[in-house]
Amino acid sequence: MDVRKFHLEQNNDATFNYFKLMKEVKRLGDLKAKIDRKVKLAFLADCATQHLTMLAQVIGANRGLDIEVYEAGYDTIELEAFNPSSALYAFNPDFIVILKSAEKLKHKFYAAPHADAAGHMVQHLSSIWNAIKTHSRATIVQSTFVVPLERPFGNYGRMLAGALDQFFTDVNHKLVEAARSERQVVLNDVDFLAAAVGRRNWIDEKMWALAKEPCALEYMPLLAHNLVDLIGSAIGKVVKCVVLDLDNTLWGGVIGDDGLEGIRLGDLEDGEAFVAFQHFILGLKRRGIILAVCSKNDHHNAILPFQSHPEMVLKETDIAVFVANWNNKADNIHYIQQTLNIGLDSIVFLDDNPFERDLVRKMLPEVIVPEMPEDPSQYIRVVAELNLFETASFSEADAERADMYRVEAQREQAKTGFERIEDYLLSLDMVITLERFNAFNLPRIAQLIQRSNQFNLTTRRYSESDCEQLMNDGENAFPFTLTLEDRFGNYGLISVVVLKRVDSELVIDEYLMSCRVLQRGVENFAMNGIFGLARQLGLTSVRGSYIPSKKNGMVKDFYAGFGFEKIHEESDGTTQWLLPTDAYLDQPALMRTGTLDFLSST
Repeated sequence: MDVRKFHLEQNNDATFNYFKLMKEVKRLGDLKAKIDRKVKLAFLADCATQHLTMLAQVIGANRGLDIEVYEAGYDTIELEAFNPSSALYAFNPDFIVILKSAEKLKHKFYAAPHADAAGHMVQHLSSIWNAIKTHSRATIVQSTFVVPLERPFGNYGRMLAGALDQFFTDVNHKLVEAARSERQVVLNDVDFLAAAVGRRNWIDEKMWALAKEPCALEYMPLLAHNLVDLIGSAIGKVVKCVVLDLDNTLWGGVIGDDGLEGIRLGDLEDGEAFVAFQHFILGLKRRGIILAVCSKNDHHNAILPFQSHPEMVLKETDIAVFVANWNNKADNIHYIQQTLNIGLDSIVFLDDNPFERDLVRKMLPEVIVPEMPEDPSQYIRVVAELNLFETASFSEADAERADMYRVEAQREQAKTGFERIEDYLLSLDMVITLERFNAFNLPRIAQLIQRSNQFNLTTRRYSESDCEQLMNDGENAFPFTLTLEDRFGNYGLISVVVLKRVDSELVIDEYLMSCRVLQRGVENFAMNGIFGLARQLGLTSVRGSYIPSKKNGMVKDFYAGFGFEKIHEESDGTTQWLLPTDAYLDQPALMRTGTLDFLSST
């Protein structure tokens, strides 16, 4: 079964199908043939998790994730977390899910109510986080609590700090505040899931009494899917771009036939629904999703509403790549993908026309193509319920990403005016900055490490806390980033390299780069800096390795291109490379240098 097709089929049914998914458990071995990433996931819970773990493995396998699970004993959260010799830490998980039930919390509240019960609860959870952080690099996935139905004080309970419902609200609020300051903690908002389906439906009191199930079985897939979405986003399986149709998708009517005054936008008829949908799309752009247009239209007609319609929310500057012609949309989406230099599987295509959707599904099966309803007032609900835009972090760089890609498209267009690539590169007037990891860039560094797949020599997935340790190791670790800007604008942070001193060698432990800057000379500049550091430290050689994955074949011969000698090859294709420091010749890099600083640690 196609991974994305499965994903959409499950999400288009808001409750999913518990029994269908449980049947898929028997086929888990077959599903793992599609795997491109392994994840170790541990569950600490005061409720039953057996069904949840099986569903997470099936949903993960259909998304290319081989999820290996460790389930702690029932209600042994503290025993596992506070014991450095526990099986939890021996498992060495990538993610630790802490799932505490509302039913258990409710009974604790009734047994010992006090003025700051919410604060004490969150302090206790924070102590569990701290214990885990001491003994593990895992990302902690902390679940929120479902606000219970009972309201002993009725509506007045919202105004009373000691009321049960307000206690749960306060716990969730304080939990959010505590998690904001933790690099290793993300939230699984179970209360949102329960509210979305109705809190009275979420819990099955009989199943809780009999088996301590965290929710009704029919909603267990929703909980599992939310967990897998979180994990996928944390390791880089994310949507990067939304490709938009125009007529009857962003506005009502056909611009070529109805003209600027005739399309429906604003308060009349269904125009308000299209305006609301544009606000939703603009919100995605502001959080870093790239927007592109793919329309069957003459360009001058298609661009007109973006430039001149007073009710148009999206503007021409919000669109990174604008394609309006009469070619088939699959070819145009392929052009958009190549221009942006992103994977087809990171693209969502939104189009009201079922023919166009079906064409793209058949010709570009990697692209995510949701079914769109006929009623535009339902557009936001349908797309939002797919939860395609999950993220585990957000930074200033994310907010600027969409604009960076728009500028990159302008660079690609400018390239066509030059016969020699050297002349084009010189015309960019590039300035490159190399600097050691710093606290400000840590979120973006960790994000790039998790999400980079193609130009990534080892695909070692360091977490933000790992990067912080490397940053603070001023003796033997030399982690650095590269940022680049030119006359068009700033590329932002585009490369991460981690170097380690091992005896008389400088070892390239991690080397990855954004594909947006391929063939700009960044690789040459970085390698010149690596050997410059080796000379500065008096080391005899530089060693590097290539660990193959399903997506990084493009860098298989990276070291050979710089004159390294292959000294070892394993059966899985992993290779080791070596080059004496004095044998390396600096490579041309047509850019000016901003900063060059390996040695000073923050």
